[in-house]
Amino acid sequence: MSTLTVPPPQCLKRPLHIPQRHMFGPGPSNVPERILEAGTNPVIGHMHPEIFEVMNDIKSGIQYMFQTQNKITFAVSGTGHTAMECAIFNAVEPGERVLSAVNGIWGERAADMAERIGAKVNTIVAPPAGFFSLEEIEQALSKYRPVLLFVTHGESSTGVLHPLDGIGELCHKYNCLLLVDSVAAMGGAPLYMDKQEIDILYTGSQKVLNVPPGTAPISFSERACKKIFSRKTKPVSFFLDLTWLANYWGCDQKPARLYHHTGPITAFYTLREGLAVLAEEGLENSWKRHESVAEYFHNGLECMGLKLFVKEKKARLPTVTTIVAPHGYDWKEITAYIMKAHNLEISGGLGPSVGLVLRVGLMGCNSTKANVDMILAALKDALKHCHKSKV
Repeated sequence: MSTLTVPPPQCLKRPLHIPQRHMFGPGPSNVPERILEAGTNPVIGHMHPEIFEVMNDIKSGIQYMFQTQNKITFAVSGTGHTAMECAIFNAVEPGERVLSAVNGIWGERAADMAERIGAKVNTIVAPPAGFFSLEEIEQALSKYRPVLLFVTHGESSTGVLHPLDGIGELCHKYNCLLLVDSVAAMGGAPLYMDKQEIDILYTGSQKVLNVPPGTAPISFSERACKKIFSRKTKPVSFFLDLTWLANYWGCDQKPARLYHHTGPITAFYTLREGLAVLAEEGLENSWKRHESVAEYFHNGLECMGLKLFVKEKKARLPTVTTIVAPHGYDWKEITAYIMKAHNLEISGGLGPSVGLVLRVGLMGCNSTKANVDMILAALKDALKHCHKSKV
């Protein structure tokens, strides 16, 4: 007689079935067959030399994508939030001051993470769809004197592409590190880590790279490493400790790599393939394609009578477009109708933009004019069939 009190779940006796879907929300994006196939390669040991070679390829691909020569460049095992915590947990010690430039949900999250490890957190807050001038940033740096400034390059909750030129120089004038979140923008909008004097930069795999979620490229400048490797206290997370991660990824020039954690081997395969696709197209070509498709999309929306949430053209994120929620309609009904009738995902707002916008993502292989036409047709259909209030 069995001693088990919990029987095998009936649900697991059914075969797994996942539908094909057009993923035109703010992420994850659709994954091309080539990248999916890369993930089916054999699983071998995470400390085998063949895997170290894959990891080295990934490092080179990230250096190209970030436009950096930083030695401490690798991919965190986890999503973008993991990279955000890796950056903050390593760069900041309890009692130190952090300044978060909040122009959407990601600045709010960064402030929350810093507070949790005992940092003294100050924020500057931009209005919805807004961003900060260099004068506003310098004023805050002068007032608060933080050790770290957090800025979101591509704010996916509001659709803002934040200008980065000059911020790094200002930070270093005030002996402050610059941390940039480019999860939603990386590969789809120009960024030059070294030229723009960014100290810590990270992104995610599931946006422009069209890789399944689960790995997060990150890089640390020499200035950042000098501070991190002279800490008085250990980082609060062993898993995200940069000393261990730098060795595991072969970034610290030591003769041997030590076991730190079991890396997600198949995720490394897909990340390497996504970086290879980007390298084959060319970074500048990718930037131009995303800009051109976004402009085509924005023109189409305006021809329909819809309004863009971000008024300044130069501040519009080319990868994630925010559309002012059409007056008189329930945004939830619009997104649900489009999913049901067109098998197409777009989403509503997030954080400060909830109830204000519809968000459409056109990232990586999804950034095409044919897909724009499909989305515009779906929106027209939804506005025709969804209930419109007369109020």
